[in-house]
Amino acid sequence: MCSHYEAPSRQAMLEAYGLATDETWSTDLWPGYSGPLVRLAPATDPHDEAAPALEALAGTFGLLPAWAKDDKLARRTYNARSETVATKPSFRTAWRQARHCIIPAAAIYEPDWRSGKAVATRIWRRDGKPLSIAGLWERWRSPAGDVVHSYTMLTINADDHPLMSNFHRPGAEKRMVVLLPQARIKDWLTASADESAEFMRPYPADRLVAEHRPSR
Repeated sequence: MCSHYEAPSRQAMLEAYGLATDETWSTDLWPGYSGPLVRLAPATDPHDEAAPALEALAGTFGLLPAWAKDDKLARRTYNARSETVATKPSFRTAWRQARHCIIPAAAIYEPDWRSGKAVATRIWRRDGKPLSIAGLWERWRSPAGDVVHSYTMLTINADDHPLMSNFHRPGAEKRMVVLLPQARIKDWLTASADESAEFMRPYPADRLVAEHRPSR
């Protein structure tokens, strides 16, 4: 599971996704904060042979379904388990309607408990490019009438992953976010609901680096 991550720089967004934007968001992100998401531009035809157009926009980290009474729900909906996403009330509409997005991250943080206490660990791509996390997005209207976009990260079991199995409390199930290679990004964004499960696979451990974050 992931509740803390870093957004990439604007230059990294441009290089990785070809997107320049004036949207603003936090760099150090926690549930309820505003962060970047990448999705198909609204006018894009996914069946067009030309490369589909993408857009980057700011959204709340934590999915807000149409029925949410306020944005506090985001503190509990920042991760969606791939095994139950199709049936959980908070996520099932976005899953069934294939509201796929990419959540770009310079790095994610997970707790390493192997020493007997939680040690924050920074995890990033070995090549330095942004992590492309598979996610779902929603469009919510606040009680004040404002339109708010939001997103959640999809997760899978990581009990057997050489790297990600090192994190979280002893005895607890190990989880990891779904990371997509560059070549699969547009496939995910244009995939149908029936095709979504095909992308729920672990990312190779040798393409990631993990380092304990120095204590402050």
